[in-house]
Amino acid sequence: MVRFPFSLLLVFTASLFIAVGPCQAQQPSTGSPNVVITPSPVALPAADAPEAEAPLTFDTFVKRAGIMAWPLIILSMIAVCLIVLYSLTVRQGTVVSDAFMNSADALIRKQDYLGLLAVCNRRNECIARITAKTLDFATRNPTASFEEVKEVTEAEGNRQSSLLLSRIAYLGDVGAVAPMLGLLGTTIGMITTFHEMTNKTYGASGQMGLAQGVSEALLCTASGLVIGIPSLIFYSIFRGKVNRLISEMEAATTHLMALLAVQYKRAARAVVPPRSEPGTPS
Repeated sequence: MVRFPFSLLLVFTASLFIAVGPCQAQQPSTGSPNVVITPSPVALPAADAPEAEAPLTFDTFVKRAGIMAWPLIILSMIAVCLIVLYSLTVRQGTVVSDAFMNSADALIRKQDYLGLLAVCNRRNECIARITAKTLDFATRNPTASFEEVKEVTEAEGNRQSSLLLSRIAYLGDVGAVAPMLGLLGTTIGMITTFHEMTNKTYGASGQMGLAQGVSEALLCTASGLVIGIPSLIFYSIFRGKVNRLISEMEAATTHLMALLAVQYKRAARAVVPPRSEPGTPS
């Protein structure tokens, strides 16, 4: 019986493992749980890549808001100008001032109507215009009664009150028109967006385009509300201030008319001849 050497068997087994090992490393088994296969990244098309949103500047606002951007910008400028103008003009010094009332009180008591008329022509106040209209009618019509003079005063007072209220009404109109223009711009933008979407496929890019178009269209509504809400707030403030000034103007007019009534009564008493005593020839 031939014996196979054990040392030769070990050398043969080692050489077999050395030869098979590199082949298994180069061709791994698909069923091995330790092997992780990572797919290569696929580049997205340029049309589907999301664009970085640009900051909202003047140029981007005009581009996104569309055709209604310029009317909204003009309305915002008008609102700012009116707010500044009313802040400077709607005040007590332009309606009734203590300096004019003191001068008018002293001149009426002295019956210096021509001097008071000259003072009224130099003053730019509502109460001065009312007094000037009253004195002009009284000096041109010396035979007019006090009731007729009073009617002229009331008519001029109502006119001045209407002028004060109509001036601040422009700010209220801006506050009412601005949101409507914004809504019109949004409607036009939505119509344009849906019209453009009819010529495109409703894929991922179509949904992104629809969202972007709706976002740009709603920018008009937001702009109209940003203009309209502050305009209405300031209109309410100025309206309350004008109503208070009108009340003070009416009180000042009543005071001056009361002084004129006293002077008319004195003039009427001076015109009446004294009574003749009984028995004396007339």
